[in-house]
Amino acid sequence: MRTVVQRVTQASVEIDGRIHSAIGRGVVVLLGVEVGDSEKDADFLANKIAGLRIFEDADGKMNLAAGQVGAMALVVSQFTLCGNCRKGRRPSFDKAAQPDEADRLYQYFVSRLLEHDIPVKTGVFQAEMLVHIDNDGPVTLIIDSGPPR
Repeated sequence: MRTVVQRVTQASVEIDGRIHSAIGRGVVVLLGVEVGDSEKDADFLANKIAGLRIFEDADGKMNLAAGQVGAMALVVSQFTLCGNCRKGRRPSFDKAAQPDEADRLYQYFVSRLLEHDIPVKTGVFQAEMLVHIDNDGPVTLIIDSGPPR
């Protein structure tokens, strides 16, 4: 499983010209599910993201986790994170999980993040979405559940 995590001042998902979901201060998690991923991968990432100390304390140091500052999460499924661009000019998505399995693990990841008392909003699996992100910092991290690539 691969994620891109961005600290934001606000973010939203727009579908068919309407805002589907929106958050204020928090994190946007773009989540890609790969062939062979499991609940163990989702557990690891939910725990890691919930505990990330990427919010500033009173001294301006990144020292606080989302739950400590009342932050929210916007989780968006993004299979293109599984794309391989090493050969040619068209990405290969051979490593992306099949839609049914990807959706199941996406929903499981969201449920695990909610268990950390972080309010979560989501996109719609397989929908065409416009994701509006006001990146704060900017702070952007790539976190994989498996071994380093």
